[in-house]
Amino acid sequence: MSTPTMIQSGRDEAALHELSITQSVVDAVCERAAGRTVHSVKVEVGALTAVVPEAMRFCFDLAVEGTVAQGARLDIVARPGVAHCGDCDTDIVLDDLILLCACGSADVRVTSGRELRILSMEVG
Repeated sequence: MSTPTMIQSGRDEAALHELSITQSVVDAVCERAAGRTVHSVKVEVGALTAVVPEAMRFCFDLAVEGTVAQGARLDIVARPGVAHCGDCDTDIVLDDLILLCACGSADVRVTSGRELRILSMEVG
């Protein structure tokens, strides 16, 4: 009986994470739009940011309600997580936040995947 509660709680926390981040994006976009209608917003999201693109899209639709960005399209450019292993001197693709090389080393330096930024917006 406690497992579903824990799962639900974890999902709620994850949704709050994306909602908070998305609200910050919308606030920045609306401020920069200076009253002009926003038609689209393009953001770059790295795989290591723990932001789920589908959740961000859902939150975007909620966050833009009643703003100059209401009805705007959200385009998400996903960036893979990439790191360089200091032991075997190779670049590796990271699918999650576990920073381990296939050689077993934890001596890895993240080189990509932590991006979270607004790339562009279309206003009219």
